[in-house]
Amino acid sequence: MKPEITIRTVEDRKMLKAFIRFPLDLYKDCENYVPAFESDEFNSLGPENPSLEFCEKELFLAYRDKKIVGRVAAIINHRANKKFGENTVRFGWIDFIEDFDVAKTLIDTVIVWGAKRGATQIKGPLGFTDMDREGLLVDGFEKESPFTVIYNYPYYPEYLERLGFTKDVDWTQRFLNFNEELPPMYKYAEIIEKRFGLHIYKAHSLKQMARRGREMFHVLNAAFDPLYEYTKLSEKQIDGYVRQYVPVLDKDLVAFVVNEKDELVAFTVTCPHISAGVRKAKGRIFPFGWIHILPWLNAKKNHITEGLLIGVLPEYQAKGAALLMTKYLHENYIRLGIKRMLMNPQLEENYKVQTLFEPYDPQPYQRRRSYVKEIKAEEI
Repeated sequence: MKPEITIRTVEDRKMLKAFIRFPLDLYKDCENYVPAFESDEFNSLGPENPSLEFCEKELFLAYRDKKIVGRVAAIINHRANKKFGENTVRFGWIDFIEDFDVAKTLIDTVIVWGAKRGATQIKGPLGFTDMDREGLLVDGFEKESPFTVIYNYPYYPEYLERLGFTKDVDWTQRFLNFNEELPPMYKYAEIIEKRFGLHIYKAHSLKQMARRGREMFHVLNAAFDPLYEYTKLSEKQIDGYVRQYVPVLDKDLVAFVVNEKDELVAFTVTCPHISAGVRKAKGRIFPFGWIHILPWLNAKKNHITEGLLIGVLPEYQAKGAALLMTKYLHENYIRLGIKRMLMNPQLEENYKVQTLFEPYDPQPYQRRRSYVKEIKAEEI
């Protein structure tokens, strides 16, 4: 008979560190797993996360014989629930050993916690906002995970489906190959610039990058507003993301499009594919993790990038702004010797972005899923 599973609430920084580092042990023999940056995890899961202005959360650890065997975050995004007319509790940051009872205990814990706060359904994996890792990996387990997304063992979706979860939405992740010749569609770039008064903005300083970075998140809010479970980022959240991410962006791997009034109307952010370095560093930049990551930041040596974000204001989505951005990036990629880009997860139902890169013949890489389940009275 297996020892009893006990659940403990994360109550201090020591337990939070254990929560964050549990996957390092769980996936120590998995060459395709890539951890999140530990500093980002502390920012997201700690008490200073600005998302807590409109979210509630609790973190749980599962133990057996005093050893951690699973973890999960329970989250209620009140802003999202109000926007979408739901009473949803989210589960995120879920990991567990290959034991169905552990998975069930973790999910049951989230259900009870959520039901006490009025939840009638459970969804996930989801974070506080769309900027967090989301979606359980359901296809592509044999491939190395980009460092910005969730990786999990194949038994995860199997266990969730045994627990009664069904598909809510899928995100597809694809890759593009770049060669020395630009696709024919770019011959229309000059026409687009003249007709709609658009052009690429090239930032030459950190101050300029910070300015456009702030505008970038406002464009993101407008572009993503109709999408699945998206809630607009607050000014406090934007402040944090600008401080955290903009200083490390490579200007050659980022594209900004502005109109005649010098207003940002579209952007795309890519970065070097640094998964191998992050895995060796175990997600820790300091004190010595940067030594493993640094070589992969050199675009001239690392010939693969990751597409992190792309956003176009709704009123410019049919005016060729995206074409200007992809042309600019492709030209930079040729100069830097970049041959491939792993695209960010894109909603399967988002037809506009799914067809945006068709001239590059995108190939499947991985697929992720958000699951949903109604909360039954007998589960509370």
